[in-house]
Amino acid sequence: MYMPDYYEFCCRVNLVAGHDALEKIPGLLAGMDASSPMILTDKGVAGAGLVEILVTALNGGLDIRTIEDDVPPDSDINLVGRLAGVYREKGCDAIIAIGGGSVLDTAKGINILVSEGGDDLLAFTGVGALKRPLRPFIAIPTTAGTGSEVTQAAVIADPEAARKMLFGSYYLLPDAAVVDSRMTLTLPPHITAATAMDAMAHAVEATVMLAKNPISDSHAYEAMSMIARHLPRVLENTGDREGRLALAAAATMAGMAFSNAMVGMVHALGHSVGAVCHVPHGTCMAIFLPYGLEYNLHRVEDRIADLLLPLAGPEAYVSTPAPGRAKAVIDWIRRFNIDLNRATGGTHAVRLKDLKTREGAPMVPREKLPEIAATALGDGAISYNPEEMDYDDFLMVAEAAWEGVPLDLSKIKKG
Repeated sequence: MYMPDYYEFCCRVNLVAGHDALEKIPGLLAGMDASSPMILTDKGVAGAGLVEILVTALNGGLDIRTIEDDVPPDSDINLVGRLAGVYREKGCDAIIAIGGGSVLDTAKGINILVSEGGDDLLAFTGVGALKRPLRPFIAIPTTAGTGSEVTQAAVIADPEAARKMLFGSYYLLPDAAVVDSRMTLTLPPHITAATAMDAMAHAVEATVMLAKNPISDSHAYEAMSMIARHLPRVLENTGDREGRLALAAAATMAGMAFSNAMVGMVHALGHSVGAVCHVPHGTCMAIFLPYGLEYNLHRVEDRIADLLLPLAGPEAYVSTPAPGRAKAVIDWIRRFNIDLNRATGGTHAVRLKDLKTREGAPMVPREKLPEIAATALGDGAISYNPEEMDYDDFLMVAEAAWEGVPLDLSKIKKG
């Protein structure tokens, strides 16, 4: 086990989880002297009836001032500013965010503006810009992927700069995360797979980054093991409530891990593909994850080798000679992606060039790869990556992920 000379681990979120956890929300808000929330969500969550389930569970225990359901998959600073105005106009005193990463991150952005005042969200970018607690905030994840309900970070797009902006602070942590199995039962298989691979990427990257520590590792290893065991079963039986709750718990643990150990090049590239080509984040994570391990292999082979135990189990770990375990981990993740592709009828993509719009056009045209590489170069997630990267390195990885071929390890610069 890797033991750094110094490390910090923090998760101040009150976690409430179970098959009927939503019913606890009025009491949670009462404990924060709040009773008049804004409910924030997106059209998909509202259309799936999840807001209705939430409102029924609240049983009239709160004075809901407004339900805003127009958060898009890639939220931006303009929407955050408009919704902060709605919060003030309606006299809200708390936020209940129900959705995936975009909804939860949008809620964090709104909470910055309504707590700090003003409309300039960009004034709070980076890490440590916030200096005091924000308004009461409850997060209800509906994707079992982002872990945003327990992370001290938010990623929100700046359309003018064509870049996703990072906000980081302990004060962005929700006051409570309510994890309820009813919230993910309606997720279709391909979204279930992609969001679970988002959580997998959080867990895996947390164990190989420069800020890893024993506490983050323990959360990450258990998250990997639970996803590896439960995701295939849930795809076979999407109504498996125990499996759904297990995936949600894994996503939350992975969120705790990466919120403290950070992420690296997989997320830098994923953020960039999302910003340039609007590909869902979980899909990007699934595609780039094996490349992130390949690229960093010469730096952290021992850390990668350790992942074979939680991913493949004790028999595979013992039967694989130690020098081959790191490569076996990379191969396992590639096979897992292919298995997910089959389990979802081919909708879980394993390479960038297979991604299509609803109209059948390529989502990531090859000529966009240089722009993706240039955007990744300025992404804050790269700061904790074990190996340094420049524009040519990002482009090399993006081209391999586009074709779906392994990296040529001889071309990786060893800085």
